[in-house]
Amino acid sequence: MYDMLKTRLILIAVCAALWVTTVARADEPLRLRLLSYNIHHGEGIDGKLDLERIAQVILSVKPDLVALQEVDQNASRSRSVDQPAELARLTKMNVVFGANIPLQGGHYGNAVLSRYPIVRHQNHRLPNIDDGEQRGVIEAEIQVPSSAKPIVMLATHFDHRREDQERFASAQAIEQLISDRADQPALLLGDLNDVAGSRTLTRLAARWTSVNDQPLPTIPVARPARQIDFILYRPENRWRVVETRVLEEAVASDHRAIFSLVELSPN
Repeated sequence: MYDMLKTRLILIAVCAALWVTTVARADEPLRLRLLSYNIHHGEGIDGKLDLERIAQVILSVKPDLVALQEVDQNASRSRSVDQPAELARLTKMNVVFGANIPLQGGHYGNAVLSRYPIVRHQNHRLPNIDDGEQRGVIEAEIQVPSSAKPIVMLATHFDHRREDQERFASAQAIEQLISDRADQPALLLGDLNDVAGSRTLTRLAARWTSVNDQPLPTIPVARPARQIDFILYRPENRWRVVETRVLEEAVASDHRAIFSLVELSPN
């Protein structure tokens, strides 16, 4: 009888310990590994079209969420490969693609890779001024652990021309897109084709915080001098930046990728 009682007390203690551990873990911040990478449709500065090389760059930092720009889908210049699907296969991640331009029998646009379920997504066309290249932003809702609501991930690629009217208009459009979700954790990743201190980045800084305070150049790829690839977050009080760096790989694309490890505090 004594042994049975002792065994029950031990089991109760073990279960209580497990419950406390579970609660503590639920209260801990969630770490997310983020990557933004303009892949130049898989063509490196050596002229080689090599999607497996792009996948290896992505996998080198074991990301949870990835924003990709200049992605082809079934375009003849990239051997009519469905690049979003192929990169999802090579990285073993979930994928969504936002087609912005018809191209050579296929499409061209942005993509999101996620280790977590993508519960909803929509590609939004961004403002087009003076018949420039049509740009877009993917709005993806990602269900991550320890968060009651999905986080919002926006993946985009802004206009590249010298005049900034379209970039500024795109920044305003993105702000309007999620203006009614000020408290929902959100990430904005992409090639913004502008620098810190510019009118476009200053507009975004009114609601978004960059993962790096000082510029981390991403182009030109051989000897980077300017940062035009960014990772931003909101609201500021839900996120903490642990690490941010630009990857050393300088052949696979004409951009270097920017990586950040962040923590999302629980609800």
